[in-house]
This record gives sequence, C-alpha cells and structure tokens, in this order.
Amino acid sequence: MPTSSDMTTDPNAGLLDALQHQVAVFARRAEQTRLGGVGQVRNSMDRAAYLLLNRLDKEGPMGVKALAAGMGIDSSTVTRQVAPLVDTGLVKRASHPEDGRAVVLQLSPRGQARLEEVRSSRRELMALVTDDWTPEERDAFCSLLTRFNLALSGLHSTTTPTALPNDS
Repeated sequence: MPTSSDMTTDPNAGLLDALQHQVAVFARRAEQTRLGGVGQVRNSMDRAAYLLLNRLDKEGPMGVKALAAGMGIDSSTVTRQVAPLVDTGLVKRASHPEDGRAVVLQLSPRGQARLEEVRSSRRELMALVTDDWTPEERDAFCSLLTRFNLALSGLHSTTTPTALPNDS
C-alpha cells in the first residue's frame, strides 16, 4: 500500500483527488435524500434502521451479538439502534428457538411492510437516476461500488468485524 508521501508524487494523485471528492459528494447527496425515493420523505429511512431491517430480512431472527458481528459494529451500538425499531413495532423480540432463555430480534410484519415500501421507493430512485444507463453500466457500477465498499470494510477488519456487502 502506498504511503502518504508516495501519494504526493503519484501521477494518479489528480484522479485520486477527484475520486475522494466524488465519494464525498455522493455521501452528502445520499444523506440529503436519505435515499428515500423520488422526493418522498415518507419513504425515507434512517441508514442504520434500513441496514438493520435489511439484515434481519435477509438472514432471519438473530441475537444482538450476531447482528453486530455481521454488520461490523459493536453490540452496544446495535442495542441503541434497535431500541426505536422495537418501540415503533418494526422489530420484535422473541425467544430463541433453541434456547428459550435467549432473545432474538426479528422483523415484524409491520417492519417487513415498511422495509418493502422503502426498498420500492429506493428502486424507483435508482431507476430514475440511472435512467440513461445501459444494464451493463448499472451492473458495472454496482460491481465496482460493492468492491469499493468491501475494500473500505477490509481497512476496518483489524479493529472490528468485517461488514458484508449488503451493509453498505
């Protein structure tokens, strides 16, 4: 990996500057829209909530520790982020199927419906933003963005568990 002093003499420094700028602009735009869809505030959802609900939907009920490990964050963060989801009925606590003393978190029917509403709105937004892209361009962008997110996640793997691609 190049050192910071290598970057100042790197002929690709201009491209790397442009890349970091575009990533920063993307992060700002994503936060501004909360990727909530085509101007539909009702379909926006906090990033942390979306990622938690999405993981529970894809992987099924699980405990806080497993959820935290899979997302590359600590258990106290998951506990704090899940609390409002439980309070609003999007997530419910249930007994572990194999150990009734343990508690697992699972997506409630209301949470499933809300998640699908947000996903649908986000699909519309992605379709609108990439309307003039070919399917191959969409696929290439998705592949490269996944690769970029995995590389970022790998940088943190020495201090935290590595997040999976669908956590980005």
